[in-house]
Amino acid sequence: MRRMASQPPELGGFHFIRLLGSGGFSDVFLYEQDLPRRSVAVKVLLTDGVDETARARFVAEANVMARLSAHPYIVTIFHAGVAGDDRPYLVMEYCSGPSLADRLKRERIGVEDALRTGVRLSSAVATAHAAGILHRDIKPANVLTNALGWPALTDFGIASALEELPVHTTTLSELRREPSDTATSGSRSVGLSVPWSPPEMFSDDPDPDVRSDIFSLSATVYTLLAGRTPFEVPGRSNGTLDLMGRIERGMITPLDRTDVPASLTGALRRGMATRREDRYQSAVDFARALQRVELELGLAPTSIDVPNLSLGDARPAPAADGGGEQETRARSVATIRAQAPAPEAPPSPAPSAPVPDATDAPSAPAPEPTRVRGVVPVTPRASDTAADVPEHTLLRQRPAPAEEHDEGTETDAETARDPRRRLLGWIGAGAAAVIVLGVGAAVLAGVLAPAQTPGTQQAGNGGGDGDGGIAVTVVPPPVLVSAVRAPDGTSATFTWKTKDPRKDDRFTWLQEGTTNGPAVTDQPTVTVTGIAPGAPVCIDVATVRAGRTSEQLKACAP
Repeated sequence: MRRMASQPPELGGFHFIRLLGSGGFSDVFLYEQDLPRRSVAVKVLLTDGVDETARARFVAEANVMARLSAHPYIVTIFHAGVAGDDRPYLVMEYCSGPSLADRLKRERIGVEDALRTGVRLSSAVATAHAAGILHRDIKPANVLTNALGWPALTDFGIASALEELPVHTTTLSELRREPSDTATSGSRSVGLSVPWSPPEMFSDDPDPDVRSDIFSLSATVYTLLAGRTPFEVPGRSNGTLDLMGRIERGMITPLDRTDVPASLTGALRRGMATRREDRYQSAVDFARALQRVELELGLAPTSIDVPNLSLGDARPAPAADGGGEQETRARSVATIRAQAPAPEAPPSPAPSAPVPDATDAPSAPAPEPTRVRGVVPVTPRASDTAADVPEHTLLRQRPAPAEEHDEGTETDAETARDPRRRLLGWIGAGAAAVIVLGVGAAVLAGVLAPAQTPGTQQAGNGGGDGDGGIAVTVVPPPVLVSAVRAPDGTSATFTWKTKDPRKDDRFTWLQEGTTNGPAVTDQPTVTVTGIAPGAPVCIDVATVRAGRTSEQLKACAP
C-alpha cells in the first residue's frame, strides 16, 4: 500500500508549490526560491522509522551530488540543510521534463534518441567513476529531463565510494523470504532495483565495481528501445525471483524492433554480459560503442563529456622530440569525439598526387566512414603527350585535313614511286598502331580496374581515382575453412579465414540459440563446448577491423 506523503517543511526563502513524488525514505517537493528566483526540487528525508544509517546515507548523497553537480547530465544540488522540524533536506535543480520511465509509458523512443541518451548518460557515469563513486541504481526512473531536454542522472542515495567496502545489498536468499520488485531489508540493506541489476549484486557478499554500473546502464538503454526491462518475457511470469534467475543465466529477451541494427544489439548484450570480464571495462568504452553505431547509421556522433583524468588513452601522446606527456590542463571537462575531423581538402590538388586515406591516420579514435575524392578538370592541349596527360586520359592528336598540307600530293606520289619508302611507311604505321593499342589498353585497364587498397570499394562517376567517386571501406567477411565436431559430439571447432588479413583483426562470434553476448577473439578459430550429443551447433562470426564490423558468416558443424 502506498504511503501518504509527508507535510512540506517551512524553509526560509522558499515557497512551497506542490508534491513531485515520494520514495522509500524521502519525499520530493516543488518550491520556488526567492533569490535568485527559480523553481527548485527539495528532497526531504522522512524522520519516522529512519535510523542513523539512513540519515548518514542522506548526508552522503548530498556530498556525492555536490562533487558531481558541474556535469551537464547530472542533477545539480544547490543547498543542503536541516529544516525547523529536524528533517534533513536537499535543494536541487528542478528538472521539468518527465523521467525516462514516464516517457516509456507515453511514447516509443527512437533509435537515434536512445543512442544519444545512452552516450550522455555514459558521460555522467564515467564522471562519477572518475570521482571514485559508483551509482549502483541506474534505471529509467532515475534519469530525469531538464529544461533543455537533456537527460539528468539523479538519486545517488545508495552510491558508494570505489575504495570503500560495499554496503550490504538485499540478496536472493532474503528475497525468497520477502520478494519485492525494489527490495529493501530494514536498516541492514539498501534498495535493489532488480530488473536493471547485474548478477553479482545477488550474492551474499556483493562486490560491485564500475562494470556493475555499465550493466545497469546497458539495461537502461535496452529498456528505452524495448519498452520493457531486458529480462522481462511478455506473457510469462516476471516476478522478482523470475527476473533474478534470468539475469544470472544471461537470458536477455530479444528485441522485436526491425529498426535496431545488429551492432547496437551486440553492444547492449556485451554491456549486460553475465561475467564482468566480458563487459565493457569502462563507461567511456560503452559510449564509444554507441558512437560507432551512430556513425554506422549516418548520424552525427554524440560527444562524450568526461573529466580529463578519465580519458585514459585519449590523452595527448608524448612529444616527438622525446619529451614527457603534456601537463594536465585546468579545464575540468573534455569532449571525446568518435573520429577526428577530416582535413580540409586543398582547392586544386595535383592530378597525379595520391589522395591520403583517412583510415590510415593513427591518431583518429575511429576511422572516417567515407572518403570523398576531389574532381580535377583536365583541359586537352595540343602539346600534351601520353606521359604528360593525367591518369585515365589519353589524348590523340587529330590528323590535319589533307588540304592543310602544302605538299601532300607530291609526297604521296614520291611514296608510290619508291617501294622501299612505302614498305617503311607500312612498318612505321604498324609499330605506331601497336604502341597506340598498348597505351589504350593500359589506360582502359586503369579506368576499369583502378588500384584499390584491400577492403575498399569504389563508387561514383566511374569508380576511378580523381574522378569524384567515393571510397567506402568494407571489411571482408570471414570464410569458413572447417567445422569439425569432436568424436563424443560435445564440442566443435570452427576455423575461418579473412581476405587480406591484418594483424589487428578481431573476430566476434555468437553461438546461435544461446542468450550470452557475443565473444571477441583475435584468432580465426574457436571451440564451442557443452554441446548435447546429436544437437546441431551453429555460430555467427564477423570480422572487426578499425572499428568496423563485416557481414556475419553463419557456420554449422554436423
